[in-house]
Order: sequence, then structure tokens, then C-alpha cells
Amino acid sequence: MRSLALSAFVSVCLVLSGCTSRSSSEPVVVPASSPEFTGSIAQPSNVLPPSNVGQAVPRAVLARQPPAWVSPMAPPAAFASPQGSMGMPVPGARPPVQTAMLTPEMPAIPRSDGRIYGHRFRDAKPINFGRSSPRKLEVHGVDVSRWQGDIDWDRLRTQGANFAYIKATDGGDHLDPMFKTNWRKAREAGVRRGAYHFFYWCRTAGEQADWFIRNVPREANALPPVIDVEWNGESACKQRISRERVLEKIRVFAEKLQRYYGQRPIIYTAPDFYRDNLQGELLDYPFWLRSVAAHPSDLYPGRKWLFWQYSGSGLTDAVNGKIDLNVFHGSGDEWHSWIASR
Repeated sequence: MRSLALSAFVSVCLVLSGCTSRSSSEPVVVPASSPEFTGSIAQPSNVLPPSNVGQAVPRAVLARQPPAWVSPMAPPAAFASPQGSMGMPVPGARPPVQTAMLTPEMPAIPRSDGRIYGHRFRDAKPINFGRSSPRKLEVHGVDVSRWQGDIDWDRLRTQGANFAYIKATDGGDHLDPMFKTNWRKAREAGVRRGAYHFFYWCRTAGEQADWFIRNVPREANALPPVIDVEWNGESACKQRISRERVLEKIRVFAEKLQRYYGQRPIIYTAPDFYRDNLQGELLDYPFWLRSVAAHPSDLYPGRKWLFWQYSGSGLTDAVNGKIDLNVFHGSGDEWHSWIASR
């Protein structure tokens, strides 16, 4: 019995040794990286390379449409919630998120005294909006990216940047090189800020949402995240998918961000993309509309909006080069009420 047992024991050891030897000699199979890489948008000629967002027809007045956040918007079925503001329900419980994607929550350091700074921006290509002038609205702000270089955030705020949307991510693999710096300095200057993502139609919505979540902190005082959806022939992704797929991707991305950040994302878009894909759609989402030659109601009839990007050629002493100018659809008191609801 002992002899048989000893033989069996030796045989087992040899088998185990052989398995170990064979497995150690096999190469580790690493999944091939995705060939879909985010390309950079063409760089303007007047930016800092190392750094890293016609005449109007004056027939409409700004007051003809109520702010987008005045009327309640029903949440998607996946986010039934007893409370929420600006149509942005706060989920009762967040689903588990992969540990690798979590970003530590950063403590809020609000330096803002609540003061609204008046518009002191200039414009390299001024437009006469007539009675629809965005200057008639009180709360102006900016959106920025690496192309604005090193920003003097304290000066930018006093010149009229009551809020700022900061470029964070593109697609599923690109982080704006200036995002972390701009995110920190804007907060230190007391500027209300949020982050935006440039959507790439060549990547899945889920992986893009994960990439944004990985890089943008979840903070109590941050503005709602923004998804920038438009056609861009200068990027590496020139694909134009169907309207149905566009809407599906937007919803997947937006719902994943809402679950994580507790705020419904804002949709930024331009006239041609809106006409092709969004007219009459996504009525339960707040919109940020680009309209640099006319009031938004002329290019987006019937669409309620929260922010209006009225210039892409703004000038300020706080930035070398041009900057995008935006305005909030509401009074100063309405701005404070909306901020408080965050």
C-alpha cells in the first residue's frame, strides 16, 4: 500500500510539474487595442501649442419663450424619482460602478459670493441681434478647452464669466490636456463650472460614458455634465450614422452619466446636427444651443433651451485668442434658484 501510494504521489507531482512548466512557457494573450483612436480637431492658428471646448432677423424678443427649466420635464422610465429640478430627477440609488472607473469625490471649495458679474467681453465678429440681443440677459459665461491656453480665471470671472463649461473628454480615449488645471483653477476663482464631452460616433456610448466618469470628478457643486453632439468633418471620426442610432447612443450615454452624477446631462448641439437628428426629440432633456447669427428661436423653432452659445469669437483680457460666449436663459434670480437646485 505504501509503495502504491508513493508511486501515485510521484506521478501526481510529475503531472503538476509538467502543467506548471507548460503554462509558464505560453505567452500571455493581451487583447488587441481598439483601432478607433480619437483624432484632434484642427488647431486654430492663434493658440498656444502646448496648451489644452450674417445679420440677425430681429423679429423675436428674448422673453417670448420661458426658460427651459421652468416647465417640468418627465424623467425617463429608468429614473423614476420623487424629486428633481429642471426636470433632472435625482436617482434614489446609484447602481454599482466598476471600481476602476470611480473618481474620488473632491471637496467643494465655493469661493463664489453669489455676485453676478456684468458682461464685459468684446467680440472680434460682433453681430447685431437687434431686440433679441443676448446682452439683455443677465448671466453670461464661457466654454473653454486646451485652445484657450493658460487662463487667468480671476480676471475671466470679473469680466463676466459667471459660469464655465470646461472641455474634459473626446470619444473613449482622449482627455483634454488642460482639463484638470482648468477644473481646479476655475473652482479656486469661484467660477461655477461643469464639464463637457465631445461625442464620437465611431465609439460605443458606454465606453465613452465610462471614460468621462473616469476623468471628471463627482462634486456636489458642479454644473450638470454636457454631451456635445454635432457633425465634425475635421475629426478622425467622420462617420454619419442614422438618426435612430444617434438618439440611441445619446440616451445610453446620458442615462449612464445621470446615474453616476445624479443630474440629467445637458445636450449641446449645432443647427445642422439638430435638423438632421434632434428636432422634436429628447424633449425631456435641457438643451444648450449654438446660434451665432440669430436668436435660437429662429434656428430651433419650438425648442426650449437653457444655454445659448451666441459667439465663437469672444475676446477677453483673461485669454490669449478667442473664446466662446454663452448666456443663461433666465434672470439673475432664476439663475440663483437653478444653482440652488443643484
